[in-house]
Amino acid sequence: MSPQTAAQAMAAAAGRLRAAGVPDPARDARLLLAHAASVDAARVTLIAPEEIAPEVAERFDQLIALRAVRVPVSQLIGRRAFYGRDFAISRDVLDPRPETETLIDLALGEDFTRILDLGTGSGCILVTLLAERAAATGLGVDLSEAACLQASANAVQHGVADRADMRQSDWFSAVEGRFDLILSNPPYLAAEEMADVSPELRQHEPEMALTDGQDGLSIYRIIAAEAQGYLTAQGRVMVEIGWQQGEAVQEIFAAAGWGRVTLAHDLDGRPRVVSADKPA
Repeated sequence: MSPQTAAQAMAAAAGRLRAAGVPDPARDARLLLAHAASVDAARVTLIAPEEIAPEVAERFDQLIALRAVRVPVSQLIGRRAFYGRDFAISRDVLDPRPETETLIDLALGEDFTRILDLGTGSGCILVTLLAERAAATGLGVDLSEAACLQASANAVQHGVADRADMRQSDWFSAVEGRFDLILSNPPYLAAEEMADVSPELRQHEPEMALTDGQDGLSIYRIIAAEAQGYLTAQGRVMVEIGWQQGEAVQEIFAAAGWGRVTLAHDLDGRPRVVSADKPA
């Protein structure tokens, strides 16, 4: 391979990614070159005129080859930004999404000292809330042992490990005690929707974090049926939803006897979070 400048390498890589159908190939090429060269992504333009070292070129080529088969960038660089913090990511956990920050904003508008995160995955919800509220403690549960380990690592990274308990659990099966807030971003894709999701999701993220294998609503039924027994008197549940599920999820909580049930929208104006109060 003849020597290339960083700019030439990025242009060639973006072309490869574009041919493979990767969305926003220039951005991904820039991020992956930054990772291969161990520089901040904001500094890539500064090194653009410089020749890249052979070992950097080799690493970059390997990363581009993996991205071309739709391995997510976050898995290739091992992290994802969420609510102003970097979280360690692997293929064992769902990649944190910007729309989940709507759930964080709503939760931070509540008065809480004890929280439960159902299906914690990377721990991004629980760890973020504990980092934002220094007096709070919380429990994160996930059926996946690998996810619990990933969440624990993120709790250590962000200095909240002494206030975060991560536990393997099939939803409420290993949960004890009462909480001011119960939060969840559950698997809400219906089984029939999986054929239409991007290759990044379908091939490289844990299926159990994406779909319930049924109609996409079964976990909301479990939470609506059981969560009241784990809430304090003034407690509240908040769940992220698919943008077309607002009415259905509200009906599930109303039918289960909850108090006020409300729907909040994300920054794109789409229905995103259903909140339900414990009945008086």
